[in-house]
Amino acid sequence: MDANQDDLANPFGMDENCENCDLCGPRERVVHGYGDVGADFLFVGERPSADAEHAGVPFARDETFLSILRRLMLCRADSDPDEPELANVFVTYLTRCRDPERAPTDEEIATCEPYLNAEIRMINPEVIVPVGERALAEIATEYTTTAAEKFDVYDDHGERFRGRGFELVPMIAPDEQDEDETQTFVEAFAKLMASDYRQTKGRRSR
Repeated sequence: MDANQDDLANPFGMDENCENCDLCGPRERVVHGYGDVGADFLFVGERPSADAEHAGVPFARDETFLSILRRLMLCRADSDPDEPELANVFVTYLTRCRDPERAPTDEEIATCEPYLNAEIRMINPEVIVPVGERALAEIATEYTTTAAEKFDVYDDHGERFRGRGFELVPMIAPDEQDEDETQTFVEAFAKLMASDYRQTKGRRSR
């Protein structure tokens, strides 16, 4: 197990009983960020899935997403899909809670934003991967100097862009990827990992 795995569950001491927005009503539980708190790579999705909410772990049982991490050697192949053993990667969401009938509102995302900002500050990743269109729009707005509408998660899938102190690598949401798109991302990210990414902050600038 990775040296940082002891800090996987709620590493920032966030409130388990948060009632700051309407998502507290329908939720089963709060889903905190999870992974290696010293990671170079931070993946940010929109909101917990039903499986993630049940397990309390972001992207739990998301086979496409976990297979990508396994192929990149960021997740132990034989680990529990409800509690995967991650190395050099941290996973989280824009919102910590889930309404099963709708996506989060802008206000609900804004309510959770301090949690995400705290994770980004403490982890200080080299690369942030916004997973899905909503995550890309939010991360681009907050952490690049370019308007979010200039990005497109389908056109920019697996591409590298300059952020404020890190690289931005958009990913199409796993449940929307076909096999070719998954392969494209794995190949692009493997190439990034093989590069001197700690010094080369992106080859395309936005």
